[in-house]
Amino acid sequence: MRILTMLMMAQATAATPALAQDHSGHAAHTPQQAEVAAVGQATPEEALISFRSALERLDGAAMTRLFADEAVIVENGKAEGTFAEYFEHHLGPELKAIKSFRFIEPTIDIVRQGEHMAMGMETYRYRIELADGRAIERRGSATSVLMHDAAGWKILRYHSSSRPVS
Repeated sequence: MRILTMLMMAQATAATPALAQDHSGHAAHTPQQAEVAAVGQATPEEALISFRSALERLDGAAMTRLFADEAVIVENGKAEGTFAEYFEHHLGPELKAIKSFRFIEPTIDIVRQGEHMAMGMETYRYRIELADGRAIERRGSATSVLMHDAAGWKILRYHSSSRPVS
């Protein structure tokens, strides 16, 4: 946890481009700002909820838009690389075998670190129904580091784990 806190502090104190301001509290004033507002996530909570929703819809393109290009994914103790690598080699092929994915009783706790960084902690259960008729039920949790830039809130680090429901 100490390393994560140090990372957050370093990211929060780094120089921020002029466009990377938190625009979540006011309306878009130009066509470009309106487009960013339509695509970007206004809050860190919204970004995490949007990811969960995209996963339930099995929508890989929507999931990809929620992650920073340099985002790193860790799942069940394995570093999966960037989201693009994770999607290509792991999640994408899994989605092809999934008939439905449903989250049950999700919770989100967000801790803001200044205007442009946040940490998220989620807990949930999920049920996956596979195309071959099998069902998987698990209890999981995820920890995220999110950053805000001109495009809205994006997930920078995502670490999830799960275990069978007991």
